[in-house]
Amino acid sequence: MPIDSYTQTAVSRRSFTAATAAVVSATMVHSQLPAAEPLRELRLGIIGCGGRGSGAVNDSLTINEGVKLVAAADLYAAKCDALRKNLAHHGAKVAIADAKLHGGLDGYKRVLDDPAVDLVLIATSPGFRPAYLREAVAAGKHVFAEKPGCVDPAGYRICLEAHDDAVRKGLTVVAGTQYRRQVNYVGAIEQIRQGAIGDVIGATARYCSGGIWYRPRTKDMSDAEYQLNNWMHFIWLSGDQIAEQAVHNLDLMNWVMGENPVAVFGGGGRFTRSGDSEMWDSMSLDYDYPGKRLVSFMCRQIPGAASDIGNVIYGTKGQCHIGASDAGSRIIDRAGNVAWEMKGSIAAAYKQEHKDLVDSIRTGQPIVEIKQLADSSMVAVMGRMAAYTGQKVTWTFATEESKLDLFPKHLTWDSALPKPEFAIPGKTKLA
Repeated sequence: MPIDSYTQTAVSRRSFTAATAAVVSATMVHSQLPAAEPLRELRLGIIGCGGRGSGAVNDSLTINEGVKLVAAADLYAAKCDALRKNLAHHGAKVAIADAKLHGGLDGYKRVLDDPAVDLVLIATSPGFRPAYLREAVAAGKHVFAEKPGCVDPAGYRICLEAHDDAVRKGLTVVAGTQYRRQVNYVGAIEQIRQGAIGDVIGATARYCSGGIWYRPRTKDMSDAEYQLNNWMHFIWLSGDQIAEQAVHNLDLMNWVMGENPVAVFGGGGRFTRSGDSEMWDSMSLDYDYPGKRLVSFMCRQIPGAASDIGNVIYGTKGQCHIGASDAGSRIIDRAGNVAWEMKGSIAAAYKQEHKDLVDSIRTGQPIVEIKQLADSSMVAVMGRMAAYTGQKVTWTFATEESKLDLFPKHLTWDSALPKPEFAIPGKTKLA
């Protein structure tokens, strides 16, 4: 039955939360701990004060009562101050003293070492996330971790360590894969699980969009500062578009299939990037999932080219179309009739992940989503490895055998870094 608007959806917050728990129970870990005081104040710290970080904090402060932002860190201390000013409309929920605004490469440590911080939001460039996540859990902090969780196999293994540590300590770690909490995505997965399209036999997934920002180098910038400032264009920091942006589609594919792919093969290239950008413009990949189910995946960022940011799941009885943002979901039967549809709001999903996070802490029932996040991120990474090298890459090789570790050793603000190079299949070796 069609749903006319998000506010009319039959999925109330209570039923939505229950549905989410039922659908993703295999990827969440709940520890039975004594319930905490329902409105115990939770003090937040943010690491990474750019657009994504400020958005995450704003969502948390908007949807939750009894929370307060008390610390911030960024490579540039001025960004911390700007974030504080931009969130001033939240009144007493923003209470960051000047001494709690931390800049520099080690500023994040000041947030993690702060006993006044209960919950850390990690929204740095992706290359830093595995180590920061591990350190945050080691420090006993609850965490909101933006996607992707890693950009290489070394980072993937760090995430798995952090997952196990979080489970042992009874901490909550919620991932920034917001579609897992968007009602039309949850509804579509429920329909698929109930057999509405028959047996799943394959899928197509697309994240095809326009161009993306580029920040030119300015006078007196070191290699490190330049790449940190222009992070999207360097693979050790972003993982390329497939990891940084299109991971949402791959996370959905893992959710639909209920497991990780066995192997991936494909290619791509670059046509419009700036000369020192390491990013490609496009990738087209075929992922083999268990049960001989094929996912055809494409991502690209090309100015002026057509956009397509959606997913189609093919079954023996029909198709399930799951759109990005607020596009909604629908099921079409073999006769071409719309058998089911549901709308959803991405803005509500962004807030719901922070509501679930805080509620989990307060009820003493931790949610641990690190492995789920790491697995989906690794699906993106193995796809990039296959495209860059021109080789077929297996999940076993990528997760257990690969020695790829992109993060620079002994990174400082003044570090000299290797000259940027973009990958060339056949020349770039699988490592």
